[in-house]
Amino acid sequence: MAKLHQVGNTKVRVNANDHLPPHFHVASPDAEALVSLETIMVLRGDIDRSNGRTALAWAAVNRAALVAEWNRINPRFPTA
Repeated sequence: MAKLHQVGNTKVRVNANDHLPPHFHVASPDAEALVSLETIMVLRGDIDRSNGRTALAWAAVNRAALVAEWNRINPRFPTA
């Protein structure tokens, strides 16, 4: 898994050999969520209120980097 960003104890990461739909993970010690690369909306799970929202704001600004990492480590399921 590739950690792309960290806010406090909340990490934004993309997992290799992951499943569809294209997504990334926002994880803290107490919560984890799958977030759509297309919409930056939580698909499943929960996020930490303060750091999680900051991580989602970072993801919205850096969506291109998240997509590039997804495409690099999940070549079976490329996304735009």
